[in-house]
Amino acid sequence: MALTLEQLNAAPLSEAVQLLDGVYEHSPWIAEAALARRPFTSLAQLKYAMVQALDAAGEERQLQLIRAHPELAGKAMVGKTLTAESTNEQNKAGLTDCTPKEFERIQQLNQDYNARFGFPFILAVRGPRGLGLSKRQIIDTFARRLDNPRDFERAEALRNIHRIAEIRLNDKFDAEPVLGNDVWDWHERLAQHSDAGFAELGQLTVTYLTDAHRACAQRISHWMREAGFDEVSIDAVGNVVGRYHPAQEGGKYLLTGSHYDTVRNAGKYDGRLGIFVPMACVRALAREKRRLPFGIELVAFAEEEGQRYKATFLGSGALVGDFDPAWLDQQDADGITLRDAMVHAGLCIDDIPRLKRDAARYLGFIEVHIEQGPVLNELGIPLGVVTSINASSRYQCQVTGMASHAGTTPMDLRRDAALAAAELALYAEQRALRDVGSVATVGMLQVPNGSVNVVPGRCLFSLDMRAPSDAQRDALEADVLAEFASICQRRGLRYESTRSMQASAAPSNPVWQMRWEAAVQALGLPLHRMPSGAGHDAMKIHQMLPQAMLFVRGENSGISHNPLESSTADDMQLAVDAFSHVLHQLAQENP
Repeated sequence: MALTLEQLNAAPLSEAVQLLDGVYEHSPWIAEAALARRPFTSLAQLKYAMVQALDAAGEERQLQLIRAHPELAGKAMVGKTLTAESTNEQNKAGLTDCTPKEFERIQQLNQDYNARFGFPFILAVRGPRGLGLSKRQIIDTFARRLDNPRDFERAEALRNIHRIAEIRLNDKFDAEPVLGNDVWDWHERLAQHSDAGFAELGQLTVTYLTDAHRACAQRISHWMREAGFDEVSIDAVGNVVGRYHPAQEGGKYLLTGSHYDTVRNAGKYDGRLGIFVPMACVRALAREKRRLPFGIELVAFAEEEGQRYKATFLGSGALVGDFDPAWLDQQDADGITLRDAMVHAGLCIDDIPRLKRDAARYLGFIEVHIEQGPVLNELGIPLGVVTSINASSRYQCQVTGMASHAGTTPMDLRRDAALAAAELALYAEQRALRDVGSVATVGMLQVPNGSVNVVPGRCLFSLDMRAPSDAQRDALEADVLAEFASICQRRGLRYESTRSMQASAAPSNPVWQMRWEAAVQALGLPLHRMPSGAGHDAMKIHQMLPQAMLFVRGENSGISHNPLESSTADDMQLAVDAFSHVLHQLAQENP
C-alpha cells in the first residue's frame, strides 16, 4: 500500500524515519533531519527538505553517504549484497546482464574513478524518465565524468543521489509524474527530426524551413489537434498556432509558447519545453470538457535561434509587427534567400503583416523554458521565477587583410586578419569582466579558404554581447566596436561589422511574475528569483504585452545548446502543475 503524506506527517519520528527507509543508501539520518521540517504539504516539499538536510551536513558526512553507495556492476552486485532498491535500479538499466566486454569496461572505469576521486561513481541509472538508461549511456557518462575536477564531481555525485532518492520516494508514494512523462515523451519524438548532414551523425539540428523544420511543424500541429485545440494553423512565417477558445465568445486570450527551431548539434528541450508544457495543460482541460473565462493561444515559434539567416526572432517578431522586408534578401550558407525558402515552404509572404496581434485581445504572455544554466541545478531547486531578460546585441563581423606565404612573410610585414579577430575576442572578454552581469562571446570564427601555410587574408566571426540593462549593453557594445576599429587601423586591415540582432532588456511584469511566484509556492517549493542571461521569445512579446517566465532546472550542470541538455519528467510535471496553477489564478481573477 502506498505511503501518504498524512501518514508521514502524523507518525512518531522513529516510525516516520522507518517509513522513509532506503530512500538514501544506508543513511537514515537524512530522513531524520528532513522530518524536523514537518508537516509537508507536497511530495516536492519533502524532497527539497531532504536536499537541504544533506546540504547542511558538511563535506565529511556527504562523502560518507557517497561511499555508502555500491559501485555500478561492482562486487556487491556480483555477490548479490545490494539493497533491494539498488538491485532494482541496476536491473532496470541492464547492468545485471552485461556482456563480458561491457562488464570489463565498467570494472576498469570503476577502478580509474576510485583512484582519481577516492569515492565510487554515482549515477541515477533509472534516468530522467525513470525507465532506465542504456548501458551505452551509462558507460559514456562514466567516461565523461572522469575528466571533472574533484569538487565538481563530488557535487555531481550528490545531485545524482538526490535523483535516486526522488525516484525511490515516487515509488514509496506511488507518485508517477504522468503529465511530465508525456511532456518528456513529446520531446523525444520531436527530436527524431533533424536536418540532413546532422541526422546521419545522430545530432539534433533543426534550422528554419528545412525539411526537418517543416516536419516538426506538422508533428506539433498534429499533437495540438489531438490535445483538443479548437483551431490549429501554420501561419505565414511558419509558426504553429493553436487556439483553445474561452467559455464565452469574445473573451480575451492568454498568449504562451516558445520556439521549435534549434542550434546546431542541440539539446532536445531548449524552446520546446515551452510548447509542450502548455499543450499538456490544454489537453487536460479538453479531456475534462472544461472552458476558462479566457482562451489560450499557444504559439510554437518557427524561428528564434538565428542559425540559418542573420535575422532572428522571426516567429515572435512577426506577432509584434517586427518583420523587416529587407530580411527576405538575406542568403543562407548555400545562397538560398529567405524569400525563396519561404516560397518553397508554401508560406504566403504577403500575409506576414497580418500576423501582428491586437494587444487589447490578450491578457498577457507567459513562457516556460529550461534554465540553460547551472543555478537551479546547484541549488537543488526544480523551478525558478525569472525577474528580467538581459539586453543583447549580435554582430556578424569581417576582417580583410592580405593572404601571404607563412614561411616567407616576416612577422612585421603581415596583415593577418585572424589575429585581429583573436585580439578583439580577448579584449571583449576583458571588457565584459569589468561589469557585473555583462558577457561577450565570439562564438563563430572562420578563415575562408584558409591553409596551414598561408597567413589568413580574411576572417569572419560572430560577436554576441549581453548585459542586464540597455545602457550597460550599449556601453559594452560601443567599447568593443571602438576597439575593433582601433585594432584594424593599427594592423592595416579593413573591417565590417553588421548588427544582426538587438533586443532590449525585458523586465518581467510584476503582476505576472507574482502569479508564477504564487504557483511555485503553492507546490511547496522554495521561491527563487533569477534573471535570464539568455534571450527568449518573451523579450519580443514584451514589446506588446506584459510577460513573465518560469525556468525549469536542467541536468548536467544546466548545460544547453548541447546534446547533454536534459531535464527530468518530475521537474516537467512541476512545470505543468505551476502552469495549471497560473491558469487557475487567472480564472479566479477573470470570472
